[in-house]
Amino acid sequence: MSEPAHLTATRASYDTVAEDYTDLITALFSKEPLGRAMLAAFAELVRSGGGGPVADVGCGPGHVTAHLDALGVSAFGVDLSPAMVAIARRRHPKLRFDVGSMTDLDCVDGELDGLVAWWSIIHTPPDELPALFAEFHRVLAPDGHVLVGFHVGDECLRPERAYGHPVTYAAYRLPPEHIAELLNQAGLRVTAQLLSEGKKCPLACVLARKQI
Repeated sequence: MSEPAHLTATRASYDTVAEDYTDLITALFSKEPLGRAMLAAFAELVRSGGGGPVADVGCGPGHVTAHLDALGVSAFGVDLSPAMVAIARRRHPKLRFDVGSMTDLDCVDGELDGLVAWWSIIHTPPDELPALFAEFHRVLAPDGHVLVGFHVGDECLRPERAYGHPVTYAAYRLPPEHIAELLNQAGLRVTAQLLSEGKKCPLACVLARKQI
């Protein structure tokens, strides 16, 4: 069975931009106190619950995975791009990083107490989000938590260049109320939302819990 075209394009693009992307995105993360606050709340919920493993899906260079580890969470990263995973392993050698797709995670049912998708669902076509959130539901334990971050809007962007390199991916800006509805439909009950100002468009974080 052939791989969906959007996965192929996303992998190739991030393999191309990996080094320059890492320099920019890690600097930006250090200037996002509201996003880090949501990650801190997520980590506290995981620690006070089962305290089991947490997957950072679409982890890129591993900065969020490492941040979760510093917050006392047993986190590991998964990314579609081998170049990104190589950087993550080099920068954070004590943590686990795997090449893989968040659409088909190498986890048994109910294995995870938490899952973070930090600006990584933006390359998933909107009509495929229900299947993606069903996969998140599958790998989460009962009462497990999921935190999703994304750009706010209702449009598809197809940049020709990003981070100083040619790219071929599509990037979607998404309505928070629609993402909340899809998570609820997948059995992931929304428990908190954050809407904050971004340089080019608003940013959203949605926290949800797997219903028992």
